[in-house]
This record gives sequence, C-alpha cells and structure tokens, in this order.
Amino acid sequence: MKKIILFCLFGFPFLMASAQQVSIIPRPLSENLLSGSFTLSPKTHFVFEKDTRLSAAFFNNYLDSFYHFSIKKSDNVKSGNTIVLKIVPNFSDTTIGAYSLNCENNKIVISSHNPEGIFYGIQTLIQLLPISSIVTKTLPIQNVVVKDAPRFGYRGMMLDVGRHFMPVGFVKQFIDYMALHKMNTFHWHLTEDQGWRIEIKKYPRLTEVGAWRDGTVTGKYPHWTETDHIKTGGFYTQEQIKEVVKYAAARYITIIPEIDMPGHSSAAIAAYPELSCFPDSSTNTSGLNWSGPTKGKLVQQTWGVFKDVYAPTPYTFHFIENVLDEVMALFPSKYIHIGGDECPKTYWKESAYCQKLIQEKGLKNEEGLQSYFISTIEKYLNSKGRKIIGWDEILEGGLAPNATVQSWRGEQGGVKAAQLHHNVIMSPTGFLYLPHPQILNDDSLTAGGYLPIKKVYNYDPVGKMDAASQKYVIGAESCLWTEYMKTPAKVEYMLFPRMAAVSEVLWTSPKLKDYSNFLIRLNDQINRYKFWNINYCKKFTVE
Repeated sequence: MKKIILFCLFGFPFLMASAQQVSIIPRPLSENLLSGSFTLSPKTHFVFEKDTRLSAAFFNNYLDSFYHFSIKKSDNVKSGNTIVLKIVPNFSDTTIGAYSLNCENNKIVISSHNPEGIFYGIQTLIQLLPISSIVTKTLPIQNVVVKDAPRFGYRGMMLDVGRHFMPVGFVKQFIDYMALHKMNTFHWHLTEDQGWRIEIKKYPRLTEVGAWRDGTVTGKYPHWTETDHIKTGGFYTQEQIKEVVKYAAARYITIIPEIDMPGHSSAAIAAYPELSCFPDSSTNTSGLNWSGPTKGKLVQQTWGVFKDVYAPTPYTFHFIENVLDEVMALFPSKYIHIGGDECPKTYWKESAYCQKLIQEKGLKNEEGLQSYFISTIEKYLNSKGRKIIGWDEILEGGLAPNATVQSWRGEQGGVKAAQLHHNVIMSPTGFLYLPHPQILNDDSLTAGGYLPIKKVYNYDPVGKMDAASQKYVIGAESCLWTEYMKTPAKVEYMLFPRMAAVSEVLWTSPKLKDYSNFLIRLNDQINRYKFWNINYCKKFTVE
C-alpha cells in the first residue's frame, strides 16, 4: 500500500466522539464498548490460515506503511496478545461480507462465514488503530465487540480514465481507498471519445492512435473556444491490466471493465474509420481552434456528445467481438459494461445501410436499431458466459433480455428496469456523481451543479421503489468522470470526504443511518485521511 505524498491540512470542526461508540465508517450493525484495551505491537501473535492470508497480508502491509512494523504469523491460538482470523462454517450470518470482531481479554478475534467478511473485519480493525503523528510501535485498541454485515452486495466506484489517463500506481491507490471503505466493485471506464486506454493486440492502432489526442479543450463546457495544443494520453498494457486485476482481487474487489458502444467511440473510429457509417467524413470540431489537422477521423479534444458512432455493420460487430475476446481474457468478472449511453442517431438516420437494416430487421426506428445493436453484443457475451451492464439508455427501443441497467439520468431508469424484473445499479447524477463540487463557489475547475456530502449521505438507492421492485436493486455506484480531473490529486479532492458518505449509503442499514452521528465519526475519518496524506477537500459544506 504505497502512500501518495501530498501535504494536507486538517480543517474540519472539532467534534467530540460519543463515549458509547467507536468511530467506524461505514457504521456497523452493532458495537458494544468494553472496559480496557488491547495493545498491538511487534510482539503480537497473528493467527490465520490459508483462507484468510489475503486479509492478514493487507493488515501487515497497512501496519508497515503507516506504523513501520508488522506482526508475525503464529500457530499458538491460546497465547496472550493475539489477533485471530477465523472462518466459521456455522457463523450466524452467511451474508458475503458479514463478520464479527471481538476485542477483549488480550485477544482480537475476527470471525466470518467467508473470507470477504474477514477482510472487512480487518478494515474495521484498522479504524480502531490510533491516529498519531508520533511514530510508535505500541498501539492501544479499545476493547469492543462489533457485529456487522453489508446492506448491498454490489458496492461500486467508477473511475473514468478515458478523459484523463491515470497511472497504474494511482489506480492501485484508488482500489486501496475502496477496500478501506468496504467497497467491492471497481468500474473501470476504459474507452471514450477522448482516449482508448486498453491494449488490444489484434488492433494495435487503438492505442497507437486512439490513446492520444493532440490537445484538450480549455475552460468549462460549453463556454470554450480553443484547446491547449498539448498532446496527451496513455494506455494500459495487458500485463498492467493483469497486475491491477490481481491487486484488486487480493482486496476482494471485482473489476468491471467498460468498453463503450455504440456512442462515445470517437477514439476507436479515429484508429479504424471503417467503424463509422461515413468513414471519409471529418471529425466534428464544434468550431473550436482545434489542435492539429481538421480533416479525417481524430480523437476528440473536447467534452460532450458526438454524432460519429459505431455503424451496426458486420465489420463493426466482428471488431467488437474480437476486442471483447481480449477483454474477457483479462477480466474474470461475470459482468462486462458496454456503455450504451448518449448515442446520437444522426448518422444512423442519414445512412442508407442503417435505414435498410431497420427495414430488414423489422425495427420501428433508430432507437430500435440501438436495441438491436446492444442485444447483438449481449448475445455474444452471454454465449461466453458473461452478462452485460449498460447505462439506462439501453432501455430505449427495448431492453436486451438479460441486461443489468445502471441508472444515471435520475432514478426513473432504474425504477423502470426493476419493474421489468431486470437487475439494477443505482447511480443517479444528482446524488452519486462526484465531478460536481462539494462546496459552493468552488474556485477549482469542476463540472456544473453542487453536491454536498449531506445530500450524498441521505440518498437511499431503493427509496423510490415499491417492495416488489427493491429486490432487483443489487446495489449502487458512485462515479468519477474526469473531464476536469487531470491529476490524481484532483481526483482525491473531488472524492474525499464524500467517499465516506457513499460507503455508508452502500453498506449501512437505513435504520442506523443518522447524519449528525455520521459527522461525529467523520471527524476521526478526516484525521485518518490526513494520516494517509490524502488531498481531501478541506472546506466542504456539512449542511
């Protein structure tokens, strides 16, 4: 766990923690403080077996990174001053991730029915460690009994690396942040109009051409006129992808790759113009002072939505299948995200081929053609044992039979998909989109709107659904779109401390959520962010 070295100041109002609780985020099902404490030191015994070794490794790595010591494996369960990680087949709660933590009688025992539960127990133990600028190898831990289980099975964060490429080291750091907040699904947005970020060996031009743009628009959408004329980009090799997937798996995090289609595909079309309905047309520059040539297919330098999208031709479908074959070989997740959002139909309406296809397939219109496109890809992925996730636009023209819908344009798409008995991931922009500033009049460049931490915290992913529909909501996901996040430091600034609120939305029972109580616990969490050298937003609004 490599720390990012950033200087940060603690600016949150001081709040006294309650004497009846420990400061754990997300809030657990129950906690019972006991008298006395456990002392963690290099002499502490660490008892764990093969099934819990990943959790033990994570904890030791954390101790080494922040306290400069680790503890040794031991087989002596009965010895004093011991931490025990214990898989219990008849554990009272078999939910994936449920656990108990007992700290008393000079012993800490973390128990669960499954390895994931042990790992989340470790995250709670980490939050019980003292936070101090004084380097010490003797760490007192309050005696306590914690029982806990997650509300949702899908607890996600999305990072867009298409608009601005993020280095492998930061992607791993982002995954660590997720683990420390008990999240389990990393949605990796890998392709965009502004950059293709994954090596596909069958199509080398995707990264030779599609991973780079000759400039980036300056200013804020839509009030801009020119680009910065600086070439920028990057991509992940397949070996790097494998490395990150393995890193995430060691933290019980599944990575879901997104390969966007049929829209948001300008970078791929720049590399292979035959994917377009009109291969010889020029990329739309929107009247900007464009960097580089203005003819032919180019990787987009601006944000927004572009009319040049994939043509639904045999060539395109063959291309996508080949790309997905390499993607599936890298990512073992049962889901592949195929985008499906913001696909203009202009070129499809103008294309004689598309109009003939609509007639041949008996489709009503271009929305039906999009449904045909998505369903064709779904059938291919289903044949390979995978399932698709798509943004809520995939509802238009008819939903693919086995698709999971990620609802972002508000909650209505998720409500409708659930009523159709499709699985749903809730990501409404007004509650879980973190490019929006968390302070009023933010003087840094951010997307429009305002999303304070209180609004994030109070969101309920099933709040707009009847009881019958709620069972189809597998969870929720917060999204970081990086149009205005050029660096890891800016990503952190937009992410924290709201990530703490998101974690409680995803994990904690609504009956236990209380914003005032959260703010008390958040005080310690922000001290921890300082301890971790995170570039969190220091002037965020609490009300």
